[in-house]
Amino acid sequence: MRNLLVSSLLIASVSSPVFAATTEALNYNVINIQADASREVSNDQIQAVLYIEKNNKQPAELANQINTLMNQALATAKKYPQVKVKTGAQSTYPVYDTDNKKLKEWRGRAELQIESRDFKAASQLISELQQNFQTDSIGFSISDEQRSKVENELMLEASKNFQQRAQLLTQSWHKTSYNLVNLNVNTNSSYRPIMMSARTAKFAEVAAAPMAQDMNAGESKISVSANGTIQLK
Repeated sequence: MRNLLVSSLLIASVSSPVFAATTEALNYNVINIQADASREVSNDQIQAVLYIEKNNKQPAELANQINTLMNQALATAKKYPQVKVKTGAQSTYPVYDTDNKKLKEWRGRAELQIESRDFKAASQLISELQQNFQTDSIGFSISDEQRSKVENELMLEASKNFQQRAQLLTQSWHKTSYNLVNLNVNTNSSYRPIMMSARTAKFAEVAAAPMAQDMNAGESKISVSANGTIQLK
């Protein structure tokens, strides 16, 4: 959340007569106002988490098996420069026999995290990786660049709405003008991403040329509120 504070008051010592006079003056004709601006914005970024999970009685062999598949996946990802790929959480832990609680085998898991604004390229990469990997989750959000652009536009809109309300109240109280005492501009966003758990469904059946899945990224709501105080004159 971004917070911007605009104040027309001068900070002075409590003992200062100027501060005391200002404080006393603010006891009259003071109104608190809030104005908002919001917009539904199409999600333009995809995030996905894929994982591989293997079992082996020998931990060294298990590590080699997982490392080989991870290296292959990273090599495949290089064909898609539009897609950011990085390794995620990795773990290895023992699996015990439930009857006699003896060590049965070792299980290893490793994750790949995918992020891109190119939905087609990301979908194609995920389809290829699903030959060895499973998809844990897929989500959509607004990119930082798009969010910043929309927030800046909404900050201006919220500020104009604040001024309109301030002017309306000034007229309704039969005053000639007003002074801005302080103004807080806050940005907030609540997105409703489409989260898909793909443990039971794949983007495409394993084939020589995987087909990318069409995606519906949905929308997120970005809001900006301007709240502050005016003094009628």
